[in-house]
Formats: sequence, C-alpha cells, structure tokens
Amino acid sequence: MDAMQAPFFAYYGDDFTGSTDALECLNQAGLKTVLFIDVPNVEQLARYPGIQAIGVAGMTRTMDPVAMGNELSQAFAALKALGVRHVHYKVCSTFDSSPQIGSIGTAAEVGISVFNPRLVPLLVAAPPLGRFCLFGNLFAKMGIGSRGDIYRLDRHPAISYHPVTPMQEADLRLHLSKQTELPIGLVDILSVHQGVEEIRIKTQACLDLGIPMVLFDALHLSDLMPIAEVLDAYGTLEKPLFSIGSSGVEMAFGMYWKTRGVAKQTVDWPALNRVGKLLVLSGSCSPVTAKQIEYALLHGFRAVAVPASAVDPAADLQTLMRSCIEQTLAFMEAGFPVILHTSLGQEDERIAETRELLRQKGYAETEISAQTARIHGQVLGEIARYIARTTDLGRLGVAGGDTSSLIARALGIEAVEMIAPFSPGAPLCRAFAPNTPLDGIEINFKGGQVGDEHYFIKLWGANAS
Repeated sequence: MDAMQAPFFAYYGDDFTGSTDALECLNQAGLKTVLFIDVPNVEQLARYPGIQAIGVAGMTRTMDPVAMGNELSQAFAALKALGVRHVHYKVCSTFDSSPQIGSIGTAAEVGISVFNPRLVPLLVAAPPLGRFCLFGNLFAKMGIGSRGDIYRLDRHPAISYHPVTPMQEADLRLHLSKQTELPIGLVDILSVHQGVEEIRIKTQACLDLGIPMVLFDALHLSDLMPIAEVLDAYGTLEKPLFSIGSSGVEMAFGMYWKTRGVAKQTVDWPALNRVGKLLVLSGSCSPVTAKQIEYALLHGFRAVAVPASAVDPAADLQTLMRSCIEQTLAFMEAGFPVILHTSLGQEDERIAETRELLRQKGYAETEISAQTARIHGQVLGEIARYIARTTDLGRLGVAGGDTSSLIARALGIEAVEMIAPFSPGAPLCRAFAPNTPLDGIEINFKGGQVGDEHYFIKLWGANAS
C-alpha cells in the first residue's frame, strides 16, 4: 500500500469512550488522527495539517433502530464523500447491543446500503484490552488495564448484567442474528493461525457463498496483522471497505500500515505531570468504576454525589447544581481533587430511585436509561463548565460510556487530539472547545470497565501505592 493523501481511514464510534480508544490505537501506531464530535467538513479538516485518519464520536449505542438508521445514513454518506478507503463502525469490545438499543445489525444494514462493499469484516477481538474471540465466541477480562479474570461474555460479572444491553449470548453470530437477517461467516482461530493465505481462502469462500459479513477470530495481538493484510486489499477509493468491530480494527491496520511505511515507526509521548486541580465527572454505574472511586477516596480525593432528583422535571435543578458546584469548589480550594458521581456501582440506591422517578413521569422501560444518560450528561457538563470558568482547572476526567458522548457535547467540545497514552483504551487528550472555558484543557474519557483501582490517583498525576 502506497502512502496516500490523508485522511484515508475513518471510523464512527457508537459512543465517546470507545471513540477515544480507537483514537489511541491509531496514534500509537503512528497515524496522525483527530476525533471529532460530528463528521468534519473540508474547512475543519484543513485546520489539522498532515491528518491521516479521523474519528467521529457518535451516540448510536443508546439509540433505537429508527434513530440509528437516520443518524448513520447521513454520517456514512458524509464519510464516503470525504474519499476515504476504509470506514469502520467502531463498537464496544464487549459487543453489547440488542435489537432495541444500539443494534449492530442495523448499523451493518445501513453500511451495506451506503458503501455496497464486497466484504463486511467483523473484528471484535482486542487482545491488549483483554477481549478474545474463539470459534465465534467472545471472552472478556474483568476490567481493562487490570489483572481481572477472563469470562465468557454471557457469564461476565459486569457485562452480562449491563443495565441497558446485558449480554446473554457469547456466540457473536447468534447474538447478531437477533438484530439482522444478514448471514454471517466465520474465519476461525485455526485458520487465522495458518496465516495470510488461509485467511484469504476462507474469506473468499464466504463471499462465494453469498455471505459478505465475516467474523474473524483472534486470540493474540499477532493474530491481527495477517487479518489486516487480507482486509486491506478490499478497500479502494471507489469502493471503501466497511468494517464493524472493536478497536482491534485500528490495532490491526495500524500494525500492518506501519510495515508498509504509511505510519511513523516510533512515536515519542510526554510524561504525565501532576496537576493542581482535577475534576472527575462519573456517570458510570460499573463496579469497576465504583472500586476506583472508593480507592481514590481513601487516597486524598473528595466526592460529591449528584442526587437521584436530578432527573425529576419538578426538581429545582439550578439549586441542585449550585449545591454540587459549591461543594466541589470548596474541596478544590482546600487542595483536594474531586469526583462528581451519579452512582457508586450497580447497587447504589440512586439507580433504583432514578428509574422510579422516570417511571412516574411516564417514561417506558426502554426509554429510561437513555433519558437518564441525557440528563446526567447535561448536568455534569454544565457543572464542569461553571467550575472551569471559576477556577484554574488543570485536568478533567470523564467516566461512563453511555454518558460520555452527552457530557462532551454539553462541554462544547468540537474535537480532541491525543496528548499521551494513559490507560489502555483511554488516552489523555486535549479538547478543542471553541469559545468555552474548556478550550485546550487536558481531558480523559474512560468506559466503565477501563482501568485498575489506582485509575483516578494516576490521572491526578500522583503515585499509586
């Protein structure tokens, strides 16, 4: 593959934290990448000279199929118009989705209608993140960037109990068959381990049978390189390759393109410095994040709890936010980093209280989680903007896959660039938020499952003990 005029690769992330995960993989591979909130136009791209890849941080993970169809039809068409060779629909590495919410099947159907690709690869495994696919079944480590145990997806202590899209089937072909009637082929781990030629033969065999969507197994990071070599040949300017999967897609192509001279061979990143004032906004209900908050509180942090009444239209939201702001600023002025949170794990009473408040307001069960994320994202974002105007905030952390996209929009962010690696799947970035007090701030977005218990201590820039 010859060097090409950038950008030649684009991805659309189904949430913000997943999008920063892909951003990290591409930048680590030596590809200059910028993540945008919306599909950029030519003028916006011109602000980033030398750009090779772009990402778009979407919110389709929490949308119903109709809303997804409308959103993705426009986004995919806009990406196609940019003239890229590859378009990746980036999903969570745990593939959490359902026929009603975040349907990956819907994304596949829209992508096929827009790009008319010969092949739609599914590459979900991301071994460095503890995600492994064997004979079509997905396995996941408990947490990302931790030493957690590995579980089959339908038996995972957190993912199988996700409040919106609990994973009850580990075979991704069976899981996806509930979302689309498109047939799905498989290139299994034994074929992958035989190398490029066998992968190519098995892939073509699926296409010959009229099966354009093909799932690729992977157990080790080294499994991704031969897969990428086969897939890269299917992407052209006239007919881009449309793929679906985790950041394993970016890992695979990043490694392959480095061997082809497209990406930098080495990338130097600055060390993470300690900041004076750190604010963490957590909309996560993951037990992993709960443990991280608990550990941080034992090591110098202070917490401010957002009450369940924040979702009640009858509540005095301005008074509620003012109280949170006053507590946060008081802790910060006393020298403490602060975590503003909406729950402390799945057993937090506020989760049940929030759901009951929204039921009383007439929201259907299928609407409650999305409405909760929307309100929490707006509240946390507005609080952060006020604090950034009031004090010299040094760094901002955002936790929670479902709320991060909404928080980013509430913060007025247009795009982010990676500053340095921090935790696998969650790099430290710089935010571009024109005409806001957060323009240029260091920011870190993490999904609920990301990181070990020291996460927020290290984000502050302190040594974990």
